[in-house]
Amino acid sequence: MHKAVTTSVGALMIGSTLLFAAQVRAEGGQIADKAVAHSHDHDSAHEQSEIYKGYFDDEQVEARELSDWEGDWQSVYPLLMSGTLDPVMEHKAEHGGKSAQEYRAYYETGYRTDVDRITISGDLVTFYAEGGAVAGHYAADGYELLTYEAGNRGVRYIFEKTEGDDEAPGFIQFSDHRIAPEGASHYHLYWGDERANLLKEVTNWPTYYPSSLSGEQIAGEMMAH
Repeated sequence: MHKAVTTSVGALMIGSTLLFAAQVRAEGGQIADKAVAHSHDHDSAHEQSEIYKGYFDDEQVEARELSDWEGDWQSVYPLLMSGTLDPVMEHKAEHGGKSAQEYRAYYETGYRTDVDRITISGDLVTFYAEGGAVAGHYAADGYELLTYEAGNRGVRYIFEKTEGDDEAPGFIQFSDHRIAPEGASHYHLYWGDERANLLKEVTNWPTYYPSSLSGEQIAGEMMAH
């Protein structure tokens, strides 16, 4: 009887040891998986940061649909002129090589537009200005890679008007620091009737954020980048 009890206890201890070892291996595997996932997330975040700054390879660029910019959008130009974006200019001055006033002058040229609202639904783009609204239907017309003086690059996603109001531009070109299909959080828009000439425009880039955001929320997002 004593021998049977001893054998049972020994078997129990061996079983417990094996179970503990299995748990250690499982936990070790989970830790390793988490470490790999963390490393992957870090690499992905770094890559996205570089793309946002304009550093990427040609083969990373993909075609996009107009649906990436679907929504109701407001121009940030009125926010700059009202002083709502003054904290953004001061923030840039603290981290850049210009004064807040110099940054404000630079963005005043960049943001300037009389189109204070744009809505995009399906292939229909509507431009709202003080004189009223004009609209057009647009189809994808490819994209172009641009290299800037600083050495970084950008992608212009181009759409051509297929029908609509005569006053609606023949071409619109989006730039939003993204180079593959993804919904935009904001964008710069260029428009006109000459596709090639628009590609030469690099000083005036009307910028749009969701109309649902307040001026303070937009300023906060700008300072986060």
